[in-house]
Amino acid sequence: MSEPKRSDRTDVPTTNGTLVAWVDDTARLTKPDRVYWCDGSLEEKKRLTDEAVAHGILIPLNPEKRPGCYLHRSSPTDVARTEHLTFVCTREKEAAGPNNNWMSPKDAYAKLGALFNGSMKGRTMYVVPYLMGPAGSPFSKVGIEITDSIYVVLNMRIMTRMGGVALDALGDSSDFNRGLHSTLDLDPEKRFICHFPEDNTIWSIGSGYGGNALLGKKCFALRIGSWLGRTEGWLAEHMLILGAEDPQGRTHYVVAAFPSACGKTNFAMMVPPPHFKGWKITTIGDDIAWMRVGEDGRLWAVNPEAGYFGVAPGTNFKTNPNAMKSIARDAIFTNVAMTPDGDVWWEGKDEEPPEGLIDWKGNPWKRDSGQPAAHPNSRFTAPMTNNPILSPHADDPRGVPISAIIFGGRRATTVPVVLQAFNWSHGVYLGATMGSETTAAATGQVGVVRRDPMAMLPFCGYDMGEYFAHWLRMQGRLKNPPPIFLVNWFRKSREGKFLWPGYGENMRVLEWILARANGEVGARETLVGAVPRDGDLDLQGRDLAPENVAASMAVDRDEWRTEIESQGELFAKLDATMPAALRLERQLLQAKL
Repeated sequence: MSEPKRSDRTDVPTTNGTLVAWVDDTARLTKPDRVYWCDGSLEEKKRLTDEAVAHGILIPLNPEKRPGCYLHRSSPTDVARTEHLTFVCTREKEAAGPNNNWMSPKDAYAKLGALFNGSMKGRTMYVVPYLMGPAGSPFSKVGIEITDSIYVVLNMRIMTRMGGVALDALGDSSDFNRGLHSTLDLDPEKRFICHFPEDNTIWSIGSGYGGNALLGKKCFALRIGSWLGRTEGWLAEHMLILGAEDPQGRTHYVVAAFPSACGKTNFAMMVPPPHFKGWKITTIGDDIAWMRVGEDGRLWAVNPEAGYFGVAPGTNFKTNPNAMKSIARDAIFTNVAMTPDGDVWWEGKDEEPPEGLIDWKGNPWKRDSGQPAAHPNSRFTAPMTNNPILSPHADDPRGVPISAIIFGGRRATTVPVVLQAFNWSHGVYLGATMGSETTAAATGQVGVVRRDPMAMLPFCGYDMGEYFAHWLRMQGRLKNPPPIFLVNWFRKSREGKFLWPGYGENMRVLEWILARANGEVGARETLVGAVPRDGDLDLQGRDLAPENVAASMAVDRDEWRTEIESQGELFAKLDATMPAALRLERQLLQAKL
């Protein structure tokens, strides 16, 4: 086999010696037939897409129904993030914390190095320079992902600012994230996703799935990003960012963290009810926020991503019309079903599945098969510029100033629809202890609360107790800390019916949150925080029973006693580094109850 194309040739688009040397070293390890540097151009997109279609990696969809859209079917053994095979590799185990799987850097480099050795023989090694965050922003970071997957390249082109813009931002600096990825043979026994935060490095092998393979997303933007944020004094969070313009023309921005299946993307792209004339919601980001303290002492945020990697099932024109419009063109669909006329389908898209579906594995699907047509974790990748309500500040290098921070989980009882923290420390406590209740289908036991602190449990790249401490320290750097709120759209009656309508109706709660942030409305103080008083929420245009609204805001002492008790497991797990301030918040609440 001939020597792989070397990076010292004239087609290399950079003179950065550190980067070129690293690419050459990687080529010597992985032994590809060819090395290709991606430039992010439209011509390159067309050429790589045509190549992916020719090799059956992408299937063109109906150009009249889905212009510029393609379907990808992954291996049935490679359809989701693999948390048990995801490691944080720090020199000291304690730095990774009990919330992460740990492997020593020496062992990880040796184990994965043996797998990477010759892994790209017969393949092209793509060098993907990408920028997380707007060009010219002090928030932004450069990453380089080396991969042998054309699917990854085309998705990274959508999800990041890829090509020359990243190399221009890097210049001659050696400060870039080194990401190495190979699908290898997709054998789950050879699958590892390893993060080396002290080296600003990610190695991922044996998977082609988005969260494992698109290294700019959860790996860099959150796991490595959270480590960098602690070191450099900022926050990398699993949060949406939205703008809300009121009828007076004032625009405020909020960030919100929700675990999966709690309405995060729907909230980011919310359509206000007809009654809210003059209100306008815009999307900055649907998944990740990088936040820094501005010169004015306020918290400012950017979305480091350039696209959406969303869950398809359950997305429809009722739950999220703006997401549906965002995936109408130039999108990549992964593991959804395909209709006979070349469109896509998934559970929850329409009332009834059409006849003649081809399922996510490529087989004919029948309604009585007992199997879903689309994989429950099937995805769409779409450019953020497709979003009809994209904020004009989505690419602003300065970011946007944050007026409120929202945490939310899925709770049938206990937590009111909205609750304002007493202060920053109490707000951090509410975010640290939030969670969602399991269902019988998932666990065989209903109502067991799974804690997901700040929706970051799978994504925090270091010890979570230290993460809470970092949040607490941020208050001292903020002249005007934004107020913190806890929301719960899923509170149920004793009969098991939802007390709150959700979706666009959540605008009613957001309006109150912004009014509270501006000091324009009162609240009723409870033992656990402040909730809206009767009449504080604008309920016009919606027939909501007053008793249901009252029940949705209720604080029950017995339920909260149980809540405090169940938090004990989290506190015990993080006992070595749990901040004293959060222990005190819990003790104060116990004393009140």
